[in-house]
Amino acid sequence: MRHNKKFNHLGRTASHRKAMLANMAISLIMHKRITTTVAKAKELKKYVEPLITRSKDDTTNSRRVVFSYLQNKYAVTELFKVISPKVGDRPGGYTRIIKLGTRQGDAAPVAFIELVDFDENMAKAPKAAKRTRRSRKSTAAAPATAEQTEAVAEAPVAEEA
Repeated sequence: MRHNKKFNHLGRTASHRKAMLANMAISLIMHKRITTTVAKAKELKKYVEPLITRSKDDTTNSRRVVFSYLQNKYAVTELFKVISPKVGDRPGGYTRIIKLGTRQGDAAPVAFIELVDFDENMAKAPKAAKRTRRSRKSTAAAPATAEQTEAVAEAPVAEEA
């Protein structure tokens, strides 16, 4: 019986899976975003988020525990010096998985996994107004008139100078 055996083995032995997840976690910590398959990204999320939580408490013991998982002193230093101050007030959910579609060769579902606080594009992007089919014409016309009024307002200032 397989009661409570939920995690994905990813078609690998235990040692291969452990080494692969450690390498992917190091890459995620160093580069802040990596592209992989959806299944690996979901498993990596479960692997790396407890390490980030552990890094909030910068003690010798927590550094040793994280190093036992990663086996890379540069990644541990990056995690404790750069990442943990940025995520210090966040209560969890340090990573984001965004699906990209399928891979050309084998049609595997591909996604990228990234650290949430390090994505400049997502942090600064304003939320778009929700549009329906009927309001498409009116919302498209409103920004055009606003841009025209700004251009008209700036034109006399340029002529005076």
